[in-house]
Amino acid sequence: MRRLALVVVVVLTVFQTTASLQRGTAVPPASQPAPIAIDATEDQIRQGVSAIRAGRKLTPQAWPNGTRVAVALSFDIDNELLSRTTPLPVPLSQGEYGALAGLPRILAMLDRHQIPATFYIPAGSAILHPDMIPAIKKSNRHEIGVHGWMHENLPSIGDAAREAKLLAQSIDYLTKASGKRPAGYRAPSWAFSNNTLGQVLQAGFLYDSSMMAMDEPYELVANGKPTGLIELPIEWILDDFPYYSGNASGSLPAPESVYQIYKDEFDGAYEERTMMVLTTHPHVSGHRSRVAQLEKLIVYMKSKPGVWFATLEQIAGFVKSANKMP
Repeated sequence: MRRLALVVVVVLTVFQTTASLQRGTAVPPASQPAPIAIDATEDQIRQGVSAIRAGRKLTPQAWPNGTRVAVALSFDIDNELLSRTTPLPVPLSQGEYGALAGLPRILAMLDRHQIPATFYIPAGSAILHPDMIPAIKKSNRHEIGVHGWMHENLPSIGDAAREAKLLAQSIDYLTKASGKRPAGYRAPSWAFSNNTLGQVLQAGFLYDSSMMAMDEPYELVANGKPTGLIELPIEWILDDFPYYSGNASGSLPAPESVYQIYKDEFDGAYEERTMMVLTTHPHVSGHRSRVAQLEKLIVYMKSKPGVWFATLEQIAGFVKSANKMP
């Protein structure tokens, strides 16, 4: 990703935005959400956070074939795009590592264990390295999801029509490059603008994976109304970027320590019979010492009975069916 951008909640005109975009008209950006005052009334408190909320839990009573936990390994392939605003040679080379060394190493590891994963790809990353998508597709196990056009920060765009155009371009490019329309969306930097939810709904995605309200699948609610969109939540704790910061000077650079955090999170999900979504980056966790710990985690998870390794699309599809969602 990334990132260090705060997730901005979507406010007010989700359905108006969608209707206007369907008519092909430009929609002015919605105003930024007003701060919730310290003397806010009960109604003002509720209204201040109502744009997007967690709805009903969607964890099924049982996962496929009697398994007790769903595990999704996801990889955000941001690569050079994290340095696009100041494209200097050395930072660009650091991102390029993800395509040239990190991704092949990760794909080889997944092949060794015969498990699927989901890869969220900004179109710009695929444009720079057109061999990545064929390499991911080769095993016929993995999913490709939308992750922006240029890993753009959506809250900073301030133009609904421009944001909609970037989303449409991203979907079209990845559809043509992969041969399949992506079913899942993950916002760049995990940041929604005021317009994002309406556009994700309009695009017809099966699920989103950008929010953090639970540790299990749930339905997104917009202004008090269920949207029908499945949320497969992520969490900074289960992301490699905060620990490694993309380089050797991360806040917790020891791969063994990161492994222990991931393991403890998995153990909790296993005990609760819910779900674990892990997010890493090929240019970060694709380094030798780090991918070794990632493989160690996979070996540990495989040693436990009843673990379902799946793409996020597979999990969302099962959740939709189990909850009889239209």
